[in-house]
Amino acid sequence: MVPTVEWKDGVVRLLDQSRLPEHVEFLDCRDYRAVADAIRGLKVRGAPAIGVTAALGVALGAQAIGGADFSGFSQAVAAICDHLAATRPTAVNLFWAIERMKKKLASLAGQPIASAKASLIIEAQAILEEDIALCKAIGKHGAGLIKDGQTVLTHCNAGALATAGYGTALGVIRAAWEQGKQIQVIADETRPVLQGARLTAWELMQDQIPVTLITDSMAGSLMRQGKIQLCVVGADRIAANGDVANKIGTYSVAVLAKAHGIPFYVAAPYSTIDLKTKTGADVPIEQRNPLEVTTIHGSHPIAPTGVAVYNPAFDVTPAELITGIITERGVFKPSELARQFAL
Repeated sequence: MVPTVEWKDGVVRLLDQSRLPEHVEFLDCRDYRAVADAIRGLKVRGAPAIGVTAALGVALGAQAIGGADFSGFSQAVAAICDHLAATRPTAVNLFWAIERMKKKLASLAGQPIASAKASLIIEAQAILEEDIALCKAIGKHGAGLIKDGQTVLTHCNAGALATAGYGTALGVIRAAWEQGKQIQVIADETRPVLQGARLTAWELMQDQIPVTLITDSMAGSLMRQGKIQLCVVGADRIAANGDVANKIGTYSVAVLAKAHGIPFYVAAPYSTIDLKTKTGADVPIEQRNPLEVTTIHGSHPIAPTGVAVYNPAFDVTPAELITGIITERGVFKPSELARQFAL
């Protein structure tokens, strides 16, 4: 797998996903502001990957702080955390990772600043390694849901590109493929940023997993024809009641799956489960640039100049439409999450 995000030679190195699939290029972020810009500009995306990147951004920013006073150092790191937290509002992994870095910092009080800086790098790298392990566990638990010969539909990109590696929804698909199951994948293009077309199709082709790309509006027709047996998607935030916020269009897929009697699964690690958010109605939904809708890649107009645009990046799928949520601990009904993941 091409590394999505890593700490390399004192910088945060990101696979620039805005350049895929035409170009495989890496972006070296040399300060925390560059990391924040990369998150905001979708150079890196996917809830788990955003969380890992933010943690590395905190560690990177800490290295540039001068002085020997721990109180001043701590305040400066807190400001870096606030800057990174302001990048995207919906994916809860971002805030989870930042809070973990804050807790690590608090535990270092009284240590020499140089030692604290090194410890923050170690913590961020631990978050990265844990994410890969979590994804592989998710894949192991979810692979059994896919039968040999089935066709699976996925929406957006919840693969290695959306995590530190292996993937959540695509991790389930990848694990089933590794078990020797002859499966097919249907990838929604995922308008308006085309993560399915640009990223999911590319990623699956790299692994030689059979994939067919469709427009978002085709899913219902294929379900009616019996050409889809299972749906698996990722998540950006899961509320305490099991409602799931994910890329815009996920709700439509869930409704269609319910209407056609097709199982609809969500794959996500514990860091995506936000028990402080009671229901999906409480999830903040990011509104993005209208140019994502009116142009392709911001440069090729496909709509009349001046047209009004509504461009939410996410929608909420109610728990009652979800067959199960695949986690590193197993597969649970949405109503079971609060008990299984209570602190």
